[in-house]
Amino acid sequence: MRLPTPYRPEAETVVHRLAQLDGRLDWHAAARVAAPWVQAVRDNPPPFWAMESLLKEYPISSAEGLALMRLAEALLRVPDAETAIALTADQLGRADFDAAGHPALARLSSSAIGLSKRFLPGGESGGLLGKLGARTVVAATLRAVQLLGHQFVLGETIQGAMKTAAQARKETPRLTFSYDMLGEGARTADDAERYFHSYQQAIAAIASQADGDERNNDGISIKLSALHPRYEDAQHPRVMAELVPRVWALCEQAAQARIKLTIDAEEVDRLELSLDVFDALLARVAKQQPQWTGLGLALQAYQTRALELIQHVTLLARQHRVRLMCRLVKGAYWDAEIKRAQEQGLPHYPVFTHKHHTDISYLACARALLDASDVIYPQFATHNAATIAAIQQMSAKAGTPFEFQRLHGMGEGVY
Repeated sequence: MRLPTPYRPEAETVVHRLAQLDGRLDWHAAARVAAPWVQAVRDNPPPFWAMESLLKEYPISSAEGLALMRLAEALLRVPDAETAIALTADQLGRADFDAAGHPALARLSSSAIGLSKRFLPGGESGGLLGKLGARTVVAATLRAVQLLGHQFVLGETIQGAMKTAAQARKETPRLTFSYDMLGEGARTADDAERYFHSYQQAIAAIASQADGDERNNDGISIKLSALHPRYEDAQHPRVMAELVPRVWALCEQAAQARIKLTIDAEEVDRLELSLDVFDALLARVAKQQPQWTGLGLALQAYQTRALELIQHVTLLARQHRVRLMCRLVKGAYWDAEIKRAQEQGLPHYPVFTHKHHTDISYLACARALLDASDVIYPQFATHNAATIAAIQQMSAKAGTPFEFQRLHGMGEGVY
């Protein structure tokens, strides 16, 4: 194994992460810098229908917040009305939207969400359902939730997304974008082939507007599990033989266009396999495309061995004499990682179980990325005002170039 076990005592890991920050960060100064940003967002809140407002009323830790987030993401891909109705009934029927704090949210919940919860199949009453039918009753909820989902979506095609990005750049000229497909995941060889061609087409479209330094060009994020139907450690020889050439073809295409290509994070049990693939790609970059500095990797700070991962990736980059772009994120598979560890009866979780532990890990990882500026260009994906202020402070001391990233539709007020 390249990394230590992820199943280790959480408290000991947090203590170690805090030690990495000792003397490197003035916490109180960072808080003072962040406070006016937070206050400005509070004084100028986003509209009530924006996802940030809904998350304030219905936190992601609540049943209501989870229901909305699941629907916002899933309904974008539901192909028929019957499935959409069943999904909406299942999710909204588990939550209680009656206590919304914002008046407009209260009206929305009592009309659309509340009606759907009560009158969809299996609800408390059949009166309205009998008069209007499930389709009519659920229509407002479906539309509202789909609009929520579209807040995160630049476009349904790469051309549509690039058009939206061009409009955003008129207001903020220095913006760059990393395009990411929603819901990739190959189950068959045909799926993998379809995603491969989609990535090729997207890279070609992005390349048509690229010019000069990779840092100033848009890029793309790809998932290895979308490019191979058996992306798992048990299929290691097959993955290395079949997947690496496929990913390298995309890398070559991106390298020739001088655009960024980031390999997205996967679940914990795939991390070692991802590193083997990444090592093989670095060897090819060093040999065939040494001028390219756009290859990137997404790193999840909520994993208990995130810092060791950064140290290992830094070592690989130095060994191959290749410059990388590393995107630091909080993480995307928390529920699944916790559930899997519980099912297997493991002694510890592979991810931090408290948000402030993840925040500490994120800053320790940020410090490590800034210290590796000889081979890594750090990209910090965060909407947290205090985290942004802390990174600005640490980067000023290090004198290291970097960039901030945010999800489309999120964090606009702070940024």
